[in-house]
Amino acid sequence: MGLKELRQRKWFRIMTNMYVLVLTAFLIWMVFFDTNSLLIHLELKKEIKKLEKTEDFLRKEIAKDKKVIEKLSNKEELEKFAREEYYLKKKNEEIYLIEYEDSLKQLNKDNSY
Repeated sequence: MGLKELRQRKWFRIMTNMYVLVLTAFLIWMVFFDTNSLLIHLELKKEIKKLEKTEDFLRKEIAKDKKVIEKLSNKEELEKFAREEYYLKKKNEEIYLIEYEDSLKQLNKDNSY
């Protein structure tokens, strides 16, 4: 197959058209090499989705914390929270922690590696 026969083929004439060559080069440049390329846009979309999920999670956590803060504004609730979470006590009190057998078994399962 000679060069003349190759030039006569329809697909060769289309592919060697100046407009097609320039358009192809432009598309390759925009998809891969440009600073605002398609690949960078896809990465940024993934990051945006990840940040939106994080935002939703943090908004839920803020709502929970607001409920806890409202609850702790009551003096009795604050005292209850301090006793349960931090094992605080009054001056003349003694605290006894009661652990049941099934809770000890559960504790041992959680701590074993």
